[in-house]
Formats: sequence, structure tokens, C-alpha cells
Amino acid sequence: MVYRTAIVGTGGIAVAHIEGIRALGGRAEVSAVVDIDTARARAFAETWGIARVHASVDEMLAAEKPDLVHICTPPGSHLPLTAAVLRGGSVPLVEKPPAMTLAEIDEAIAVERETGRQAVAVFQQRFGSGAVRLRQAVADGTFGRPLVAVCNTLWYRDAEYFAVPWRGNWEIEGGGPTMGHGIHQFDLLLSILGPWQTVRAVAARQDRPTDTEDVSAAIVTFENGAIATVLNSLVSPRETSSLRFDFEHATVELEHLYGYGDADWRFTPAPGSEALAESWSGAGARAAASEVRSGHAAQFSAIFDALDAGRPAPVGLDDARQTMDLVASIYASAFEDRTVIRGSIDAGDPFYASMLGTGAPWLTALTGATA
Repeated sequence: MVYRTAIVGTGGIAVAHIEGIRALGGRAEVSAVVDIDTARARAFAETWGIARVHASVDEMLAAEKPDLVHICTPPGSHLPLTAAVLRGGSVPLVEKPPAMTLAEIDEAIAVERETGRQAVAVFQQRFGSGAVRLRQAVADGTFGRPLVAVCNTLWYRDAEYFAVPWRGNWEIEGGGPTMGHGIHQFDLLLSILGPWQTVRAVAARQDRPTDTEDVSAAIVTFENGAIATVLNSLVSPRETSSLRFDFEHATVELEHLYGYGDADWRFTPAPGSEALAESWSGAGARAAASEVRSGHAAQFSAIFDALDAGRPAPVGLDDARQTMDLVASIYASAFEDRTVIRGSIDAGDPFYASMLGTGAPWLTALTGATA
């Protein structure tokens, strides 16, 4: 089946989406685009050879009846667009973060149940073949119990980057690197280690002219007993994205920037466990001909495979909510100096309806009151 798709929002991330679709060799076609800036939409459509431009999502849904809709707009618009697409009869593929708050993602889940349709969160780092192989090894217990993990997203964004009005803004972007940048790496961390249990965090505005943080750091415990550090930064000149997993019998590491291949992984057996190297490198060598790099194409392929088979597509909102719960809990821990337990942020908690919650210390210090 060739899936009919449409793209809403024609900014930079939309390019990654259409490139991902085109990389799949005809499994899907983009029939239309939507943007409030119609001139930009027309230019995008002309560049990529897309037939039609629409001024609104409702107009596009009625005219095109697409199977899937790629939501590539700023985070503040994700919930209403997701709801509109679900009610319009299509599957929304929502860029990160899938919602601004836990309240919003719960509302989107409620619309899924109302319509009987599924929304999908775009967390493409889960889908590289190295991560798939590691998840299987963890499930099989091949390397023993996971003990320690490190998850770093150390990126650099200058003041010019934040000149775009919605960036660094709590009301539109929803948060800083914890929400919009490091989320990909720690979503991958959670997909490998499973349910997290507690978090203790700090967040700071070290240098950038933003209302949001530009750095956060957290210690996360997991139900399986593992302990992880999670560091998110936008002030790090040598940029890197890295993950390290220390198991009883091996260390598995990944270092890349915005996407990885099998060569970006490193395996180190514990003394006395050298025979395990074959379980990693041997499996990798056998799979070399079918290596899958992480990225949008990898997730889109997995989505189409699931839809072809009549299965739920990865990553559903119930799954993505676990990652969003960690985001909210990092902010709650950092701003209120407390340990937060997974699932404890509910409708009675100020961080349920806003990642800002009771206020960032640097904002309250300026205003003398909660921001």
C-alpha cells in the first residue's frame, strides 16, 4: 500500500520528514502541505514537487483525506492539531515534544479513545538497528543486569538561534533543552532500560537570553535497579549526543550528534566475559547488509510496517507519556528541590498543566513572585 500523507508546518523539521518519506522508495507520497505562511508553503511545495497547498488543516483534511498527517509545527500547536487530525479521520505523526504538558498529552489520549484512532509521537532515535539490537539483548539478559547509565545531550545554540520568537519561551516551546533537545536521547534511554522510578534534578539558565533553562542535570533510578545521569545542555561548544550502559558483564556505548549508525556503537566486555563480544559484534556483522540508521525514515518505515500488519504504530501516546512524565518530573524536582516519583504528577500538581509549574528560580528572582 502507498500511504497518502500531508505535512503541516513547512519549517526546518519538515525537510527531515519529507526526506524520510522519499528515502522509503514509494511507500508513501506527500499530496499536500499546510502552513499559516502560505508563501512559505508554496515555496516548500515547489521545491519538493508537492501538488497542493492548503491554508488550514480542516481544509486539507476535507480535500485530501490523507492516511497520515505529519505535524511539524511549534510545540504549542501540537495538541489542537493532533485532535483535529484524529477527528478528521487520519493518523497524526507529531514531532517532539508530542504535547506541551502532561495535561495536554492526556487530552490527546482522550481524543484517541473518543475517535478510536491512534496518534504517533516522533521519537526517531529508537529505530536505529543498534538500538533495536541492544533492546533485544536487554530483554534476553545477554549482558546481565543493567547497573549504570549515562545520557548526555551536549549541544550548542547561540543567541541568534533564540531570536526566533517561540524559542526559549515557556508558553510556546514549553521548556528548554530538557523539553526540546535532550528528550530524544533520554527517550532512547527509557526505551532500553524500561520504566523509570524516581528523579532528582537541577536546572539553570547559565548563559542564553531565554525564559527557559539552558542546562539541566538529573539522577534517575529505574525499576530494574539501574541508576542513570541525564545531562541536557545548549551551551556546550563541542557538541555530542552520547549514551553509555554498564551491565554486569559489558559496557555498551553510543556517541553521535543528530543520528547514528552501527559504527557509532562501542562494546567492551567485562573481564572474564570476553566471549560476549561475539554476541554484539557477531550479530552486528550478520546484520551489516541491513543496517538501519536512526532517523525519521527508520521510524516511518516501522510505522508503515505496523499499519500494513494491522498493528498499533510505534511510538503511541501512552508510551510517549512516560517520557513526558520524566520531563515534567525533572522540572518539578529542579524548581521545588524534591525527589519526584514516576506517575506522581497528577491534575492536582502545578507541573501537570505547565512545565514551568511553580516557577523557575531565575524568573521568580526577577519578579519577586511566581512566574
